[in-house]
Formats: sequence, structure tokens, C-alpha cells
Amino acid sequence: MGRNLSDLQHVRVPTGGDVYVLDTGAVIDSEAEAMIQALHSRSTGGLISHLETLEDRGADNFMNNFYVGYGHKSIGDCGTTTLFVEGVSMLVAKAIQDSPLYNGQEASTRYVDFSKQRFVDPTETWKGRELLESQRDFYLRMQEPTRANLREQYPIGEGEKEAVYEKAINARAFDITRSLLPAGASTNLAWHTNLRQAADRLLFLRHHPLREVRSVAGAMEEALQVAHQNSFGHKRYPATEEYQDVIASSYFYYDEESPEGVEVDFTLFSDDFEGWKESYGKLFSGRPPKTELPRFLAQMGEIDVRFQLDYGSFRDIQRHRAINQRMPLLTTELGFNSWYLENFPREHVEEIEQNYLEDLREKIQNLGISPEEEQYFIPMGFNTSNRFTGNLPAVVYMVELRDSRFVHPTLQRVASEIGGQITENLGIPLHVDSEPNRFDIKRGEQDIVVKED
Repeated sequence: MGRNLSDLQHVRVPTGGDVYVLDTGAVIDSEAEAMIQALHSRSTGGLISHLETLEDRGADNFMNNFYVGYGHKSIGDCGTTTLFVEGVSMLVAKAIQDSPLYNGQEASTRYVDFSKQRFVDPTETWKGRELLESQRDFYLRMQEPTRANLREQYPIGEGEKEAVYEKAINARAFDITRSLLPAGASTNLAWHTNLRQAADRLLFLRHHPLREVRSVAGAMEEALQVAHQNSFGHKRYPATEEYQDVIASSYFYYDEESPEGVEVDFTLFSDDFEGWKESYGKLFSGRPPKTELPRFLAQMGEIDVRFQLDYGSFRDIQRHRAINQRMPLLTTELGFNSWYLENFPREHVEEIEQNYLEDLREKIQNLGISPEEEQYFIPMGFNTSNRFTGNLPAVVYMVELRDSRFVHPTLQRVASEIGGQITENLGIPLHVDSEPNRFDIKRGEQDIVVKED
């Protein structure tokens, strides 16, 4: 490896949680790699000559002059970096990930110990902390009754391994009880990006409506300036910065009325849809399972979808970068998703719905904060208004991946309804789960673990 892991100099900037830029120990770092590729576009000398130029001159002045100074943005596409953002709210994670170019991972609520995890309080008051801690306590108190209820509903089958069965029960229990977690519960995420995309995304994030997001954006920019000191000194233009404020203050969150079910509009670029099907029918009828439609079929048109979905499951559908999604504003106005209430133990449903949630609504209102800040205290089981637009291959891919027994049921229902309308209106067959609502203990095998020696 050349260097010991303990010798690596990761850049760390604290911001409530922490932001790290990973030092991989590479001799040719991201900026040098970008320089070498850029030289390739201007010289036919080949890689060896470019390496000699790098050794003689270094990448510092090159990146500072050509990428930052002269604005040759494509050079920034040629170098990559990885940030690890830790201890931030779910709202920060969604803001960073709100891009079709995002690559990375986020901690699953199934595998986080929320008895210890930080809850972010934007008010920084004892009243805010007390309210968040009461939500933590209620979430933890509902764990064992929910698991016991699931064991009664889905007893272990003959020949099933108890360890796998228990993991499946726990996974389902966490899927149910995550509805009680406030969006201010903290998470960790990794963001792997190229240098250009990092700079472009930070332009908006530093103007985001939430103070926490702006703070984390500042920490990420500070860390990147240390890790890649010649690639993050871009000139700021006041008019451009003000324009980002307009977007953030008036247009960022989607809070328009959405139907309780799914409303799908098919906007086709071609008036001759039947002609498309006649020309490319084999691509629909002959497509095997787990196979994507070719990208050029995006030219058939766009599908616009509006629906209600709980915020917890919005976190899942937001992973689909190929569809253009709006960021929903989390409120209590659309009610708590009924699936959760149907799956909590019956003896606790009245307590949750009529006592706990009603009391919580009142306490959130009494905080006297903005609707954007109220999101930190609102449980993720509450419904939001959602809207996305995507081309046919992108939407079909989303539907076939999410209409499955291994997907959270509230999202599976939405995917199933969208798929049904695609089949009914366009006559396109889809490969979806024939038993999406069956409890399958294979859920207990869907984990990432480090094998012991």
C-alpha cells in the first residue's frame, strides 16, 4: 500500500456533526489526475510525457489557473473526491442528495441505534430538546411491542433459521417504528463526487433555507479547500448568489396539493405513440426480467406523477436520480400514513393516533418557529406532497425495482399504482413482484457485515 492507514491525513471540519474528506494515500491525487487528463486534450505526447510535466511543474498552478481561474469546468470532471458527513439531520442528507448527479450512501434507519444517536434541535432551547427526547423515548418504547406483534402475525416457518427470522422481524419492526422518528434524527452519509459537481452543488447548499444545511455546506467547502486547495477558490458573483437565495426562499420546497392516490400524466413528444410501439414492440414484449429498456426510448415522452407519500419512504424514492423530483415540505397537514397505524399493535394505535400525535402537533406549533424548522420535530410517518417527472425507461426502472416485497410497503403501493397505469394506458408489460405483500424472511439476509477472521 506504500503508506500505513494510520499515516493518512484525512481532512476533518466539525459542524455539530463532522465532515471528512478521505485521504486515500494516492501518489497521484485528484487534482493531479485531472491535470493529466486535461493535458491529454491538448497534447499528443501521451501519458508518460504528461507525468513528466506533472513531476516538473506540479498540479497546483495548473488547476488554479485553468480550472478555477479560466473556468474550464470540464477539467473538474476529471478528478474525484469523497466526503463523509456525520451526525447531521435527515434533512441535511436529503439536501445534499437532491441532485441527479449524487453518488453515495446513507445510513439506514434499520441499523442505527437511536437510543444514542444525536437529534438535531434547530431552536437550541430546552423546550426543543425536551420535545425531541420525548420522541426518542416513545420510539424506543414501541420497539418490543411491535416485534412481539410481528412474531404473532408471522410465526417462524418450518425449516427457517431462527437468526435470519429474527433479523427479518427486526427489519420489519424498524420499518414500522421509523415512522415515529423525527426528521431531526441524525444520520451519516458519504458523497463521492467529482470536483466540478462538488463546487456546483455547494453553490446552492450554502443558500439553502435551513441554517444547518448552510453550516454543513460551509464545513464541506472548508474541508475541500484544505484537501484540494487549488480547486475550490472560484470567484463568487453577487447576482448568481442572490439568484440562489430566490430559489431557496420561494421555490425549493414542494407543498402543492397532491392526490391521496397516484395521479399520472403521460406527456408524449410523439403524436404517433402506436407507431413507436409498432417499430419497437420487440423491445417491450421481448424484454427479460432484470433488464432495462434502452435509453433512446426516453424520446417517447415524459411521465409526470403526483402523489402523497410518507417522508420516510420519500427518502427511498429520492435515490432514483434518473427521475426529476421535487423536495417535499414535511408538515402534519396530510396526516400520518395509515399503513403505519395498521401495522402497530392494535392496543397501541389509539394511544399513538389520538394521544401522542395530537399532543405532538400542538407542542410543535407552540415552538413558534418557521414551517421549515418545524420539520426537525415532525415524525417521518407523516405524509408529504410529492411530484416527479421522468422518461419512460427511468420510470419503468423505478417501478420494477420498488414494486417488491423487499421494499417498504408504503412506497411499494405507490410504485404498483404507477406501474398499473403504465400497463393500462400504454400497454407496456412490466416485471414486478407477483406477491409484493408477502412477509419474506430473506429480508433478514439483506445486510452488510464484516466477516470475522
